[in-house]
Amino acid sequence: MNPHPRSTTTRGTDVHDDELIARAKAWLAEDPDADTREELAKLIDAQDLPDLTARFSGTLQFGTAGLRGELGAGPMRMNRSVVIRAAAGLAAYLKAKGETDGLVVIGYDARHKSADFARDTAAVMTGAGLRAAVLPRPLPTPVLAFAIRHLGAVAGVEVTASHNPPRDNGYKVYLGDGSQIVPPADAEIAAEIDAVRALNDVPRPEAGWETLDDAVLNAYLARTDAVLAAGSPRTARTVYTAMHGVGTETLLAAFARAGFPAPALVAEQADPDPDFPTVAFPNPEEPGAMDLAFAKARETNPDLIIANDPDADRCAVAVPEADGWRMLRGDEVGALLAAHLVQRGARGTFAESIVSSSLLGRIAEKANLPYEETLTGFKWIARVEGLRYGYEEALGYCVDPDGVRDKDGITAALLITELASELKARGRTLLDLLDDLAVDHGLHATDQLSVRVEDLSVIANAMRRLREQPPTQLAGLPITKAEDLTQGTEALPPTDGLRYTLDGARVIVRPSGTEPKLKCYLEVVLPVPTHADLPAARTKATDLLETIKRDLSAAAGI
Repeated sequence: MNPHPRSTTTRGTDVHDDELIARAKAWLAEDPDADTREELAKLIDAQDLPDLTARFSGTLQFGTAGLRGELGAGPMRMNRSVVIRAAAGLAAYLKAKGETDGLVVIGYDARHKSADFARDTAAVMTGAGLRAAVLPRPLPTPVLAFAIRHLGAVAGVEVTASHNPPRDNGYKVYLGDGSQIVPPADAEIAAEIDAVRALNDVPRPEAGWETLDDAVLNAYLARTDAVLAAGSPRTARTVYTAMHGVGTETLLAAFARAGFPAPALVAEQADPDPDFPTVAFPNPEEPGAMDLAFAKARETNPDLIIANDPDADRCAVAVPEADGWRMLRGDEVGALLAAHLVQRGARGTFAESIVSSSLLGRIAEKANLPYEETLTGFKWIARVEGLRYGYEEALGYCVDPDGVRDKDGITAALLITELASELKARGRTLLDLLDDLAVDHGLHATDQLSVRVEDLSVIANAMRRLREQPPTQLAGLPITKAEDLTQGTEALPPTDGLRYTLDGARVIVRPSGTEPKLKCYLEVVLPVPTHADLPAARTKATDLLETIKRDLSAAAGI
């Protein structure tokens, strides 16, 4: 009998008290981790039914983002038992596809339990007859994405929760093309996970896998050189923060190879620390997260600030302006990198997710380059045929798709610093180039209404309300087209989202796939005849975005 029944949702149905305690005891008997065994035993002894219900009323569901959740005991938490089952499901999936002795390469960040989850995955793969190789230490996620293709692996696993809070961890799965899984692979792997019975049925030898040396990292670093133009200026000075993550060592090595000045480090955030002590959320986009970087910049007066998120697949940029420092939006960095690549003569398809600024399409059109929109996530962007450059507004940029078929915060940092150097040599700045793009293509002003919730029903209720009582106008602009993306479109597969097209604006509403957030993406496009018209256009765009945000919030009941 399977002691671990699974629900079809992340929050399952009511469980009788006796059955709940029985489930918890059955889980405890199998748990290989002393920490979570102790945690669960205390909950059982205390008869803490509300907490036990939260942990045992379902399971973390495996999807296109893999797994991500709060650390702790029980099937609704991230722990060694859940990871062993996920690894066993992935191994069974690979073997069913004929990959009976293929290589699975495993990377991990510096979060709590990441090294344990990586080791468990290697043991499960080895026990299943596959070959496993683990990166030598916590390294950026793009190094793992690179290693899959470089080593000819049939799959890869990255243990990371990216920029989630310290209490979380996650499990990201890639296939042999080096990109993250998409349907139907996610459902097929999930079915294999569901088929796992007792953990004791999963062979987990103590050895037999390979721990890689620095050869893979060195090959990745050698590849980073290729994103820069031979002989380009390398003079821009930077402040850098790894946000308590794993980026510092790799980024410093890449900058040194490229010949840039050594970045000034935000010392308090330079070394990996799974508790992320200086930030509420280790995400450069969150309020306060960049305060220490701004302070360092006031000391050193650099040309720009670079920040990675904790697994270094995202890259944030801040620039000086008259009264301090300004964080660039992901859409602004995305446009700057695109313009830089066009200026260098890049060929191939430019792609972005539907929630990103339509400015990329304008840039590609003027350069006579193919352009595609995808669903949210690099799992989709990376699969665009002939991809040369891809980005999405959440600080993710793919500037070397032949090397890393995923977002890469290291190579993006190199490329934006090269662009800043070239502009500096001409007495110009990144902000000057953004002004030029606005005059050339119209001002594309973006903003986001992001609501973090404790109760996921708030998100479901907001989406239902918008579907049942859709707005007809926002900020006085009539909605000319309303699309429920669950139906899919000619160009896009179905996804849980709503898209509103307005006269000179666009709004997309969707639940986050990785965090308990409802996200609303806003864009206003205004013509800008000359540089002298920019201040007025920016003021108008800001007012419009604020009004759209207020009206949308009211319509969604959030």
